[in-house]
Amino acid sequence: MEINDYLLEYKKTTLFTKILWWCAGADSVILEKSPMKDRVKYAGIGGIVLCTGFLAAFSGGYAFYTIFGAKGEAVHDDTFEWGSVIGSAVFGIIWGMIILNLDRFIVSSTGKGDGTDKITGKEFLQALPRIVIALILGIAISAPLEVRILKSEIDAVLQKEQEDYKIELDMQTDTVINMQIVVYQERISVVEGKIKEYDDYVESRRLELKEQYKVLELEAEGKTGTGKAGRGPAWKDKKENLDYQQAEFEKYIEDKQEEINNLKAERDRNNKEINDLDASRAEKKAKNDIVAHQLDGLLERIHISHEIGGWVPWIILLVLLSIEMGPIFFKMMMTKGVYDYLVENNDRRFKAYSGIIQKEETFEDKDGTVHKEYYEFLEEDQELEEKKMKLERQSDLSKKIVDAWHDQKDQEIKKDPSKFYNSDDNKV
Repeated sequence: MEINDYLLEYKKTTLFTKILWWCAGADSVILEKSPMKDRVKYAGIGGIVLCTGFLAAFSGGYAFYTIFGAKGEAVHDDTFEWGSVIGSAVFGIIWGMIILNLDRFIVSSTGKGDGTDKITGKEFLQALPRIVIALILGIAISAPLEVRILKSEIDAVLQKEQEDYKIELDMQTDTVINMQIVVYQERISVVEGKIKEYDDYVESRRLELKEQYKVLELEAEGKTGTGKAGRGPAWKDKKENLDYQQAEFEKYIEDKQEEINNLKAERDRNNKEINDLDASRAEKKAKNDIVAHQLDGLLERIHISHEIGGWVPWIILLVLLSIEMGPIFFKMMMTKGVYDYLVENNDRRFKAYSGIIQKEETFEDKDGTVHKEYYEFLEEDQELEEKKMKLERQSDLSKKIVDAWHDQKDQEIKKDPSKFYNSDDNKV
């Protein structure tokens, strides 16, 4: 089969293949003139880059939804927000395009080294910055994916953590509220002690005066004391003294009434504070439930996945790193093919068309043979030469103008020196 027939047979390239070539950073025009082997190689590299972009989009979208989505129970959570879903989709697409473009640049800028299938130390060192970037990207992509793969197991552990955290928060709430209640109860106890002391005194004093009045009445009837009935001077003195004590007692009650009312008001206020604290207990525990559900972020899920996942997270990470860094190593291991020589030839033709000459020199120094490559820029040299010539011609013209001016002035001076010299002030 002739070369032209071979190229014409595979001339029709699908749009998807061109997209894969674009992802690999290859020249589709030159690839269409290359053998099938080169087309397949770059389509395979582009496929890896494209898959990495898709994985990055899914990983970034899921991470965004986990971070900014609605929080609730880890298990049997039916919360769903369209805003978070749309935002996650948009972010995932943008993140996937960023990673795709980075990977495309990394792969397209990675050379083939010496053109053999061996990776030398020099090639590895040259590719090391790209490998480090690919390593970072692989870790960033793998973390949300491992969280999604282990979601069921993570949810079970996370539900237990949320419940334990809720219990801990409720215990803290009860402890704080109970301590506050104890303070108010102590205040109430002090106030009630003062009120009881007053009530006991009033009651005992009332009974005492009542008993004295009763004894005084029995004495008037002759049932006590001398046994003689009547209300004589002694009885009247006792009666007046007892009435005075009764009046003093009533005055004491009247004077103490405001103080007792204040004590009772203080007791009522403390009781109200206790009731309010009891009423706020349920509200604060409801807030504790919300706070416990916030224990549902991406960082916590990654932490749990590393605790319970065993080797699974590391396997996922290694797989993602292989996908991310694979094209870099593949390009270093690829031997030069027809496409590479065509690209090199095309580059040289463009350089020649643009007036750029590439030259190579080989010489030996004390450390051995040194290969040196340098360029000559013909258009630049031509521009410099033209500029130099223009300046030289301008300088010649300026010299002739000055010489002609000098000759003209010399003739004028010879004809009439007085026009140029004043004898009075000796000025020209």
